[in-house]
Amino acid sequence: PALPAPAAPPQQANGAIFNVATGYAPLFHGNRASQVGDPLTITLVEQTTTTKSAGSKTQRDGGASITPPTTGPLGFLNPNALKASSQSSFNGQGNASQTSTLAGEVSVTIAEVRANGTALVRGEKRLLLSQGQEWIQFAGIVRLSDIDADNRIASSRVADARIEYAGNGSVARAGKEGWLSKFFNMISPF
Repeated sequence: PALPAPAAPPQQANGAIFNVATGYAPLFHGNRASQVGDPLTITLVEQTTTTKSAGSKTQRDGGASITPPTTGPLGFLNPNALKASSQSSFNGQGNASQTSTLAGEVSVTIAEVRANGTALVRGEKRLLLSQGQEWIQFAGIVRLSDIDADNRIASSRVADARIEYAGNGSVARAGKEGWLSKFFNMISPF
């Protein structure tokens, strides 16, 4: 059997009241996340609303009429037979509207601390539910000074935020269009 590693020798007291090795948190900084690997919580407060509308209308009329001579070699032609007219119209409309809301929390860790006081954060939360799996992935850049005393920051204060919320399972499959319906919608001219 292997012998246990020897215990580290106890630190010698140097007689000072303040000792950095025992842990130090300055009053103006506290225990806020600031180093690579420190966790913090992103409070998701995302809400977007978009609306788009487009319309197009065209109309065109045309006509031509030739009156043949009533005498001579072309006198046998009926005057009403040489009249032509055309008409064309198009009316198209399109509307799109989307409202998205994402609320909740996801914990991330600091992946990189930059010299300008910002940090790159990344994290993921996975949920295994009875009808499938859902996950949230988050990445972005935060200002270290925006992190509050509870190590929280709102997602609206994150620059270059990349939020991905997705899932799979029977509920996600039920909300998707089937492959045969996609095929017929792709080739349909109407």
